Amino acid sequence: MSTPVETRSSRAERRAARQRAHHLVTADEQSLTELEVFLTTLPLCASGRIFIEVPEVSDIGVIDAPGRMTVTWLARGSRSGVPGSGRACAPGQALARATCAWADEMMCDDEIETNVTLLGGYLGTADIIEHLTGPLGISAARIHAPERFGLLPADR
Repeated sequence: MSTPVETRSSRAERRAARQRAHHLVTADEQSLTELEVFLTTLPLCASGRIFIEVPEVSDIGVIDAPGRMTVTWLARGSRSGVPGSGRACAPGQALARATCAWADEMMCDDEIETNVTLLGGYLGTADIIEHLTGPLGISAARIHAPERFGLLPADR
């Protein structure tokens, strides 16, 4: 009779491990190498979302990510800029819009803690950090971005 309890317990442990390894990752065409290096550090059981912004559809490639992570490519050339402006999509704009929309839907409670790694350019990263730490109230300690941007407090 102890076998079902052990099975339930091991399933619960695996589920808890997956939840501990939940990630939101962003990158752009300038940070693809940095993204690939970062992804090699993640456990195979990592789950979450990766958003990658590139100039054109022809720039979309293949990224080797853990199986439970969803990769979304965002081609600026096939997107508009600020809604209603008629302008082209500026660098970082598609990345910020997609990431903030995903965060609004998926990071709305503390049930699963999400580790945030932002590797994209300055403008998109700044917008994402502002949205995560502002309206969503995500702690800056859960966000990792290039230090050279100076977007996060050093004493997190």
